[in-house]
Amino acid sequence: MIRLLAFLSLLLATALHAEEKRPNILWLIAEDFGPHLGCYGTKEVSSPVLDALAAKGMRFTRYYTTAPVCSASRSAFNTGMYQTTIGAHNHRSHRDDGYTLPEGVKVISQRMREAGYFTANLKDLPAEAGFKGTGKTDWNFKEPAKPFDSSNWDDIKQHQPFYAQLNFQETHRTFHGPPHADPAKVEIPPYYPDHEITRKDWAQYLDAATALDAKIGKVLELLKRDGLMENTVICFMGDHGAAHVRAKQFCYEEGLNTPLIMAWPSAFPAPSGYEAGKVSDRLLMSIDLTATTLAWAGIAKPQGMQGQVFMGVNAEPPREYVFGARDRCDMTVFRFRTVRDARYRYIRNFTPDRPFLQHNAYKEKQYPVWNLIKELAAQDKLTPVQAVLAAPTMPEEELYDLQEDPYEIHNLAKSNQPEHRTARERLSSVLNAWIEQTNDQGRIPEPEEVARNEGRTKAAPAEKQGKSKKKKA
Repeated sequence: MIRLLAFLSLLLATALHAEEKRPNILWLIAEDFGPHLGCYGTKEVSSPVLDALAAKGMRFTRYYTTAPVCSASRSAFNTGMYQTTIGAHNHRSHRDDGYTLPEGVKVISQRMREAGYFTANLKDLPAEAGFKGTGKTDWNFKEPAKPFDSSNWDDIKQHQPFYAQLNFQETHRTFHGPPHADPAKVEIPPYYPDHEITRKDWAQYLDAATALDAKIGKVLELLKRDGLMENTVICFMGDHGAAHVRAKQFCYEEGLNTPLIMAWPSAFPAPSGYEAGKVSDRLLMSIDLTATTLAWAGIAKPQGMQGQVFMGVNAEPPREYVFGARDRCDMTVFRFRTVRDARYRYIRNFTPDRPFLQHNAYKEKQYPVWNLIKELAAQDKLTPVQAVLAAPTMPEEELYDLQEDPYEIHNLAKSNQPEHRTARERLSSVLNAWIEQTNDQGRIPEPEEVARNEGRTKAAPAEKQGKSKKKKA
């Protein structure tokens, strides 16, 4: 009887939603991409499409993912939960052990479908687009039997309202965008050696961003062609920070800060908090976009969801703090936790005995600057700021004043200035409370044999051994 009543309630909710006119929602997700667009002030990148989308829509400058690597980050923003809470914090974990999400936690596409939305993870686009979506999920848990209804663009035209994701791999290594940026003119962060290898690599990353922008333009053309532009919410973001040495897999700004550009459709009244043509510096997390997307669809935030609604009548108070975490990536075991407020970032390194450039086969193969730093360090050719990356150990704590030091190169954790001590103590306490309150699963390390085997709990079949290391990280 209880099951019957629950089923009837679901049917009633679906019927009520069906009577409402609700917007389509499209997430455009760039892999391994920081806020490196013209509208964010980056030079030597050509991004007219996204710059125009930001100009007519809304651009956010303090949007952060909860992890600086794809699988952990995607596990979080597809559920609205910290990956550390749901046991999805180690990169590419639970691929062979049948691990499922905790009770009450679901991926967003399931929740949208239950509310009457058609769901898609778009791969198959019309021929005129000239490319396919990657269809990336990369979740650190067993996928539901049918996480999405379709992968075909043509299906979303016939089934509205829809919730869809479209993933772009241009800014994931290896880069292959046509040349555009001048390596001599790109702006290199001071913690990287100013070397021809670094400049070429950075230029190729910006070329990938230029190619990405062109593909976003193709998607917008499809939306217009199919009469979907006026009733579709468009959200463009990165799945985590940039594909650079100190970015991806690390808890600095470069690893966690991504663009968020949002355009609200003309057929629907904009929710409170949305201001067309405005730039917002509100602190946001990727899991907040999850909760807010549900709100746009008329779905109440599920009990226990850690993401916060930031637009509409059910908007929650602005965050004072945002958090991030990094655990094992491939064969490389670190544990970092971080919190930032409007001014400071605090990082705690639970594995300080290890070097920043600890062995990682993926980075050593795909990141030329990773190896360059080691080579120049051996030749004593790094500046003191750059040499930090080549040090044999890491500090237990890091504190950066982002207002005065946006590149995070002056560690204030041991500063005796009262304002710095106060900030460190406050943020350290906030981080401790977050670890406890969110039940951070990273406090329990993976078994050593699982970590050595890059998350696998079973030996790979003989014919597949060695192939897994070729997979994109």
